[in-house]
Amino acid sequence: MDLRIFTEPQQGASYDTLLAVAKATEDLGFDAFFRSDHYLKMGDVDGLPGPTDAWITLAGLARETKRIRLGTLMTAATFRLPGVLAIQVAQVDQMSGGRVELGLGAGWFEEEHKAYGIPFPKEKFGRLEEQLAIITGLWETELGETFDFHGTHYDLTGSPALPKPAQARIPVLIGGQGATRTPRLTARYADEFNMPFASVADSKAQFGRVRTAVETAGRKGDDLTYSNALVVCVGKDDQEVARRAAVIGREVDELKTNGLAGTPAEVVEKIGRYAEIGSERIYLQILDLSDLDHLELISAQVQSQLS
Repeated sequence: MDLRIFTEPQQGASYDTLLAVAKATEDLGFDAFFRSDHYLKMGDVDGLPGPTDAWITLAGLARETKRIRLGTLMTAATFRLPGVLAIQVAQVDQMSGGRVELGLGAGWFEEEHKAYGIPFPKEKFGRLEEQLAIITGLWETELGETFDFHGTHYDLTGSPALPKPAQARIPVLIGGQGATRTPRLTARYADEFNMPFASVADSKAQFGRVRTAVETAGRKGDDLTYSNALVVCVGKDDQEVARRAAVIGREVDELKTNGLAGTPAEVVEKIGRYAEIGSERIYLQILDLSDLDHLELISAQVQSQLS
């Protein structure tokens, strides 16, 4: 079971804070540092000092880390034109020496679009599908050849399809709970399927739908990595769990039901339940980015038992 650190900087984090978390992620032996791609806070937080851009952040971290994978859960297809995003991600992959992964979703948070003047189309899934076709098509085009795409939402003619990533193929992540279109897109374009904030039972059902779609598309079901994203709140004892839950404004019982919360032994046991239904990787959503002791505890007493 791979454990990755997943942050939500729109809730309030500077680049320096994210850098500290990324360096701790690397030093403590976690597999990767991922971040959300949002421009507006959610819920009862001040969000200060304000949003940071996901790909600018990852470009900086690419030069200041050496081992960990870097990526997004999820970049919104509404935020960037696909050709521009393909250039950005390929460049960050070069800057990192080939450690980047692209999580791409349709986009859903209408308020952040209104706040920053970003168009929020009614029909988003078709745009996502075309973006996946364009981005992967640009990366896969042979040097010296050009790439054309003529779709409903985007039109590319004679693109030199540059720059190329450092990796032969940048892993693409698709996620969500959609029963039909999401598995179909995953089967066609993804290297990893991520189930966000879902129970063991719901994850098992969705993994099954995705696996069926992958096999129907002519791929092996095990060609994909299956993963979960879950909020985490670990403490050495019940008092420390309660303290960490209070800091992020959550109830312990709710966290235990909907995430990974409790003592290290409790969290290891629940991770085992996800492993039993085929989850190979968990993105640990860290909501208090100032609490690096939390990461140390997870590394020492959760990750060590899983490895």
